[in-house]
Parts: sequence; C-alpha cells; structure tokens
Amino acid sequence: MPISPNQGSTGGGTTVTITGVNLAGATAVHFGSKLATITANTPTSVTVTSPSGAGVVGVDVTTVGGTSNPLNFFYIGAPFAASLSVTSGPTGGGNTVTISGTGLATASSVSFGANSATPTVISDSLISVTVPAGTAAGSVAVSLTTAGGVADGLSYTYIDAPTISSVTPSSGPTSGGTSVTITGTGLTTTESVTIGGASAPFAAISSTTLSVTTPPGTAGAADVVVTTDGGSATAVGGFTYVAGPGI
Repeated sequence: MPISPNQGSTGGGTTVTITGVNLAGATAVHFGSKLATITANTPTSVTVTSPSGAGVVGVDVTTVGGTSNPLNFFYIGAPFAASLSVTSGPTGGGNTVTISGTGLATASSVSFGANSATPTVISDSLISVTVPAGTAAGSVAVSLTTAGGVADGLSYTYIDAPTISSVTPSSGPTSGGTSVTITGTGLTTTESVTIGGASAPFAAISSTTLSVTTPPGTAGAADVVVTTDGGSATAVGGFTYVAGPGI
C-alpha cells in the first residue's frame, strides 16, 4: 500500500494519496493517533489532507473490513531562509546564487517574484539555483518551497544591462593615461572597464557617467567594455590608440 508523498509539513495540510486494494468506503485514515480528512475515495485509493504532527508516524486506513497495515509518513519542519549569496543580477537571469538556511533538504522550487526555478540541494542548510529571467528591473521577493512549507523574507534586485552612448575623448596615446568619460545608462554598479582587453581604472560618477583612465595599448581601434551587475556593454572600436611620433 504505497503512500505519496510520504512526507509533509508539521503544520499539516499536505494532500496525500494512499493506494492499495479494498479501500472503498474508507471510514478513517489515521496519521499516528490523529485523524486525517478524507477528500476522495475509490476501491484502490484514498486521498486525504494530513493533520499536524511531528517525527515519523504510521498511516493506516480503516474500512468496514478492518484496518490496514501502517505506512510511514515523515513530518518535516518549516524551512528558514537566512541569506542569498548574491542579492542582485541581470534582468535576463542566468546567474547562479546560493541560499543558506535550515530545513532546505526537500526544497523543490525557488520563486523570484512571479518566476520560479528548480534548485539543486547541496545540504540541509544550502541550496543553489539559477536565477530565472525577471519581468523588469527592480526588487522582487524570494521564497522557497519545501516539503515542510514555504520560507520567505529575502529579496533580489534585477538590474538592466548597461549601455554605452559615448566615449570622450575617443583617442589618445598608446602609452595610456588619457582621462576618458564614458556616458550611457545603468553604470552605477560597474564592476570593471576594459579597453582593448586591458583593465582600466575607473570611478562611477553616476548611473550615466564613468570616469576612466586608459591603460597602455596597441595603436589602432580598441573595444571599450563596461561590465556591471546587470551584464556588459561594448563600444566596438570605441577608443583609438594613436602611436607617438618618431624621427
């Protein structure tokens, strides 16, 4: 006589189906000493709503013909979500974050606002999940569902990818050291700036302005790449290195 699922919240309320034979006309289903609420019954199955409980209890079905052998049901405590390893990322999703807490071993889904993803359980205190795409930039609530219930209280911020509208001045010596202003959008969380693949010192002045010092480079056009929490933007050939004169 299988039981599915065989685990649920200590607070009760789990829909459980018990299958077997000669189950028609079930008069009672016990979870330990407590009665469950019968919601459906056929000759081969009984569906119930589990009562509250704790630990491991035996589940049996009573009909006019007698009482069945018991099956184990495991009560799972409510989960607690303590923290996110990363609290922001691109609106397009795709980055991996970990969630720490307790009671996470049976985690089945993690919701970021209206969208959800299936996590990977690392341990009872740690899960990882690939963030789903967001509907728009901004903060959303994060909640996770386990056999023991739902844990919430965390938030995650979706950030739009940056854009680059101009690089001024757009040229300078191969020796580097040119002070450049990059304008665009979504630049507040800039993590790095590269020019021609080389890292450039920068300061975020505002969400639309970066102050950058060019690194040494090779004569010719070089791509300018700005990377933020929301992703990357590239100005192809945005800065031109000019070789110095020689005689």
